[in-house]
Amino acid sequence: MGMFEHVGPRNFRAYFETANRILKDGGLFLLHTIGTNQSTDKINRWMDKHIFPNGVLPSIKQIGEAVEGLFLVEDWHNFGADYDKTLMAWQHNLDRNWDSLKEKYGERFRRMWSFYLQSCAAAFRARNIQLWQVVFAKQGVRSGYQTVR
Repeated sequence: MGMFEHVGPRNFRAYFETANRILKDGGLFLLHTIGTNQSTDKINRWMDKHIFPNGVLPSIKQIGEAVEGLFLVEDWHNFGADYDKTLMAWQHNLDRNWDSLKEKYGERFRRMWSFYLQSCAAAFRARNIQLWQVVFAKQGVRSGYQTVR
């Protein structure tokens, strides 16, 4: 699932309880989320207002507390050091296709999203935010989880 940033800390535990309830015994659950190095319950005000209302980046601590007793963490991979390349590719695509988009979206939209993409790319580059893929097992993989890298 790639939407955990929109769940909010108040709902982290309920989110994982739901995943645990609907996952078959022996099943695996992959959490794909942008995360932060420090626990918080809010996102910066500009991003909250213009890009992701009520979004919050989770910390390792917040995820750990939310899954305790529900899942075993089988693998935790951090792609954060590479993610600025993805954001800059999106920026390039926006720039390259702007002529066909500008009538529908306008210059304000372009400036907002360019600021968002470039500031997030910088935060990944500075290692202030991370991109995690976490593999959870409902009861653990008996023979051990074989990670794919």
